[in-house]
Formats: sequence, C-alpha cells, structure tokens
Amino acid sequence: MKQSDIGLIGLAVMGENLVMNMESKGFTVSVYNRTVQKVTDFVNGRAKGKNIVGTSSLEELVASLAKPRKVMMMIKAGKAVDDMIEQLLPLLEDGDIIIDGGNSHFPDTIRRTAYVESKGKLYIGTGVSGGEEGALKGPSLMPGGSAAAWPTVKPILQAICAKVEDGSPCCDWVGENGAGHFVKMVHNGIEYGDMQLICETYMLMKELLGMTADEMHDEFARWNEGDLDSYLIEITRDILAYKDEDGSPLVEKILDTAGQKGTGKWTGIAALDEGVPLTLINEAVFARCLSAMKDDRVKASAVLKGPEPARDIDRVTFLEDLGNALYASKIVSYAQGYTLMRSAAKTYGWNLNYGGIALMWRGGCIIRSAFLGKIKEAYDADPELTNLLLDPFFKDRIEKAQAGWRRVCAAAVANGIPAPAMTSALSYFDGYRCARLPQNLLQAQRDYFGAHTYERVDFPRGKFFHTDWTGEGGDTSASEYTV
Repeated sequence: MKQSDIGLIGLAVMGENLVMNMESKGFTVSVYNRTVQKVTDFVNGRAKGKNIVGTSSLEELVASLAKPRKVMMMIKAGKAVDDMIEQLLPLLEDGDIIIDGGNSHFPDTIRRTAYVESKGKLYIGTGVSGGEEGALKGPSLMPGGSAAAWPTVKPILQAICAKVEDGSPCCDWVGENGAGHFVKMVHNGIEYGDMQLICETYMLMKELLGMTADEMHDEFARWNEGDLDSYLIEITRDILAYKDEDGSPLVEKILDTAGQKGTGKWTGIAALDEGVPLTLINEAVFARCLSAMKDDRVKASAVLKGPEPARDIDRVTFLEDLGNALYASKIVSYAQGYTLMRSAAKTYGWNLNYGGIALMWRGGCIIRSAFLGKIKEAYDADPELTNLLLDPFFKDRIEKAQAGWRRVCAAAVANGIPAPAMTSALSYFDGYRCARLPQNLLQAQRDYFGAHTYERVDFPRGKFFHTDWTGEGGDTSASEYTV
C-alpha cells in the first residue's frame, strides 16, 4: 500500500478543507480526529473516492506515513497542542516533522520548537490565513520553526497556498522558532485594524450622511475598483447588499457586539513588550471590548448626550474625503505592524523578509489587497526601511490624502460619532512627524516626584541630570532611566 505524503490531525472546518486542498494537488493524505466518527463520516462522505486515508489512532496515522513523516495539527491552540505533541513524540523517529497550523501564541511555538528539537524531531509553527474558503482553494501560509524542516515541507505548502498573478506562492519560510506564528499574529492585528476602520467608515456613512445600505454597497463597490481594492472591502460590499427574508438589509439586524479570539490582544501585548506604539490596532481591540458592553451602552445612551449629527454635509465631497481617510489610516496600520515586526526580529534574532511577508499576504489571506504590492516594492527598494511612512510612494499618498483625512476626523469628533481607529491613526502620524514632543515636560514631572533624571538638549545623549525642584529633595536620584 502506498504510504501517505502527510498526515493531518483535526477534522474541523479548516482541517477538512486543507486535506481536500492537499489531495487536489496530488498528495495522499492520512487523517485522524480524536472523535473517530468524524474520520468515518469524512472518508465515507466528502472524501470518498479520493486519496485520503482514514485512521482510527495516532499509531495507525504515523504508520501510514512516508519518511520523513510529516504530521500537521489543526487543533485548538493551547494545552491541546502540548498534549498532542507528547502523544506523537514516542511514535516518531528522528528527523520526523510536527507542524502546528493553529493560531498558537508565538512564545508557545518558540518553546515547542526547542522542546521537539531536543527530542531529535523537527517542528514548524505556521500561520494559516484565509478562513474556510482559503483553506480549500489556497490560503496564505507563514511557516517558521526548525529551518531543517523547510525543504521537506516546502513542496506541499507551496503547492496548496494561494498564488499571485505571476504565479508566486503566498508561502515562504519566515524564520526560526516562533517567527511564523508571530507574523500571523501581526497579520491578525492588522486585520482587526482594517475591519475597525471599515466599520467606522460605515458608521460615518450611515449616521452623518444618512446613506442606506444599498447606497453604501454602491460606494464600497466603487472603492473596490480603485486603490482600496481588497478582500475586506469586497465582502463589505456584498454584506451591505444582502437582504433578510423580509427584504430589509440583514446587517442592520445583527447585534452590535463583536467577538474575538485573542490574536489582536496578543499583538497589542507584544507591542507593549517591545515598546512599539501600535495605537490603531490597540484601539481596534478596545473597540470590540466596548462593543461587548452592550447593556451598559444602552443605559448610557439614555443618560449621556452628545451633539445631533449634522445632515447638511455635501455627500460627494465627504465620500471622497472618507475614501482618503480610510486609505491613509490603512497605511498607518501597516506601518505600525511592520515596525512591530522589525522590533521583534531584533529581540528574537529573526531574519525577516519584509517584502516577502507582503507577498505572502497578497493572496489567500483575509487582509489581501492590491495595497500589499506597494509594500513589497517599498521593502524591495529599501530592505532597511524603518517605517513605511518614509517610503516615497506612501509618503506621497499620505500627503495627498491628508486634508480629507483631517476633515473626516474633525467631522467625526464634532458630530459625536466614535472613530477611535481613524483618529488614533491621525494622531500617530502627527506624533511621528513631530520633531519635538511634550515629553520634556513629562520627564520633568518624573524627575520632580521620583528623581528619575532627564537628559538635556544642550548636552550629548547619555548624560543624565537631576534637579532638586523643591529645594528639599537633595541630590540623590533614581538609578533607573528607560527610554
């Protein structure tokens, strides 16, 4: 009997679709699920007649695989992954490969890579983006971990991933240990930002311009033909056109409380650990948290009053401004995400290919857009680019969009319409381009109450001073100073 090219554990939606994808590309796949009935149902149903082998135990799964064995886990992140690794290790031989395709937190992948390697095996943690459709037709894949495993799994992963126009695969080696899952985490953080920006745009259209769902559909359709062309704009267009059974827009019947699985929060925590201002993505996470406070918000709406939104705004002009504001804010979101990746690469010793990452995100994934091609061009032109805002193309686009961006943010604030991601993006832009910020006063405050010291503009960097601000503090200063 021919042995399988790869084994997959976990036949939920993503797992099933990845198996079908692999088989359609000519690979024979063995499958296992903790609930064995799912295996039976799958091989007798959707997978019937295909080169998919059902197994009823991990031992049977491993025995069915060609060497070096490749076992991919599509299971819930956390303890379940550690438990599965412990069950697999005794069944595998040196050089065999375990692949985690779930949304694992990157520090766990760093730890697991070292542990599995210490047992003589190889480990890959790969981000998988694209949802159900992407898993079946071609996802974006972001593998990292044991570099020695990449040549063995590369033919499979690059065969099943999405491809861009010239046939380039949306999958390449990201880096050591947790690099793949880190890049996927940042991808998800940017996804949070993109979605929140679109939601704020929707609310401004609805509350300030009084647009109907059909009118908004038309505008998103127009935007999707231009610079804002992306998967999320495309699905927003379709959502706004979708009607409930009574003919009314379904979107207006959906409860306004957003869920989240934690990757956006992880991105924010990583940014705090790295000291990187990830303001837009953090606001997007907090916007979901605020949305979940539905009962509190309903009570507050009866008590706390703001301005009545003006409805005398010129629609054509404002929509042009709104498109510019969305585009400019999106640039900031990616600039912040890439700054975080650069910082983490230094911390963890990863050699990340930033243009290559943009290429991986060009197809298959949730944030795929035409925009990403420009990011790849930016990093191809300058691999050491410190901030996307400094690239000539993005600098020019921000400058052209800036006036409309400011008008939209001002209108949101003046009319009491929350736009936390869009306004924080503008504040970041203004802060980043500001040669002198007011933190000189903040350092004076810290030195006043805690003797934390400060540097002076008229002395070289690295020389610290303390002032006895009250005349009663003495000359002793704190020993810790953190920039």
